[in-house]
Amino acid sequence: MGSDLVVTKDIGRVRVLTLSDPERRNPLSDAMARALHQALDAAEAAEEVRALVITGAGRAFSAGADLDFLRRVRSESAEANLAHSGRLRDLFLRVYTFPKPVVAAVNGPAVAGGAGLATACDLIVMDEEARIGYTEVKIGFVAALVGVLLVRAVGEKHARELLLTGELVDAPTAYRMGLAGRVAAAGTSVDEAVAWAGRIAENAPASLALTKELLASFYGMGLEDALRYAAAAGAWIRQSADLEEGLAAFFEKRKPRF
Repeated sequence: MGSDLVVTKDIGRVRVLTLSDPERRNPLSDAMARALHQALDAAEAAEEVRALVITGAGRAFSAGADLDFLRRVRSESAEANLAHSGRLRDLFLRVYTFPKPVVAAVNGPAVAGGAGLATACDLIVMDEEARIGYTEVKIGFVAALVGVLLVRAVGEKHARELLLTGELVDAPTAYRMGLAGRVAAAGTSVDEAVAWAGRIAENAPASLALTKELLASFYGMGLEDALRYAAAAGAWIRQSADLEEGLAAFFEKRKPRF
């Protein structure tokens, strides 16, 4: 399944989205962004799909922005540049707020915008030989959109280190920073990510979606507003079919059927 640029495959309840432009190291071109949006729309609509894994074909996860396009777009109007930046913003926001869990399987270099795509995912599994880095400053660019996500992921001090140095870091370093949640043996990041996503997919889908919504919303809220919002969410979930099934399964000593 999928387009030429994003190939999809279902493994149980997990759908794997593979960026498929390996000769160019899977850049986040406009065409790739459109293909990802289409794949995400299809995955959201598919009730049988409970979690996603995003990975890259070939030896790289994603090399980030299409630099040839970036060179061309410099000569265009400010409005055109803002529109292009907005499309990347929409992609990152779509992944970050996707109602189903999303795990990045970083099978090779994840650079600049490619690192941003991984950061937008809920969880990251890195191949032990992979590298990740926010290298924009090395070419006179800035990791503006990516930086918003990175601060949320690892905190300001680690974000400053990664964004100001522009250095690629290895999987153990990413794990110590809290960026990667798992380090997989060489060549097994996709398998590890699918297994992790599959375990998550066993949980109640309404609970997973609401948890993601809460986590995305808490930033920027004051303490009282955040607690008020959380209380409303807790009241809503009490009326859900998922909680009804979960409680029934608990008292009947069986596995819930979500």
